Amino acid sequence: MITVRISFKKRDEASYISLLDLQRVMQRVLKRSGLPVWHTLGFNPHIYMTFACPLSLGQESECECVDVKTEAEAPDFAQWQTALNAIMPTGIEVYRVEPVKMKADAIAYACYRIRYPASAAPLLEQYNTLDSVPVEKKSKRGVRMVEMKDYVPALTLEPEGESVSFAVCLPAAQELNLNPSLLTAALEARFGLSAASASILRTEFLTADKQKFQ
Repeated sequence: MITVRISFKKRDEASYISLLDLQRVMQRVLKRSGLPVWHTLGFNPHIYMTFACPLSLGQESECECVDVKTEAEAPDFAQWQTALNAIMPTGIEVYRVEPVKMKADAIAYACYRIRYPASAAPLLEQYNTLDSVPVEKKSKRGVRMVEMKDYVPALTLEPEGESVSFAVCLPAAQELNLNPSLLTAALEARFGLSAASASILRTEFLTADKQKFQ
């Protein structure tokens, strides 16, 4: 049995598909495609699927992936990609299908491109003058304080016409997973920049030694 990684982009209106709904979408698409994916056993068999680092609602991504299994001996992955894209909902595009190279727990960082209106640049630059930006991270285990400056020491702004953007890489491991919305919330609290005016795009995953996750 081969474990297959389906890598896809999730953009535009598809960014508002929750993880639970995305699981349903993938179940339906894989069933409709007729691809030889493996189903779990028991009274309620369903397609085995594992998603890496679920994305927050409203955030876009260029590097999502879901792992499935197949008993096919020599699957045609180019045909898999074509078959899936033919019936994917708008905003989801499969860009690679291949055997799994790294396990999902190898992911240590997630990188993002955050965009604001160009008028926000002067306020964003003030972040670089701060010595400390403590934020509250809430989880099932309670609330803990995280120093955002430890992970985002400074913002390097890049003008993009009517927008300005910057890149950040944040921990995305089981021990610590920081959502970029913590940063946009901190910018709103400090400088009055509406978090709703920021668009967040996940661009890639990295391993602990900062290699590209595959």
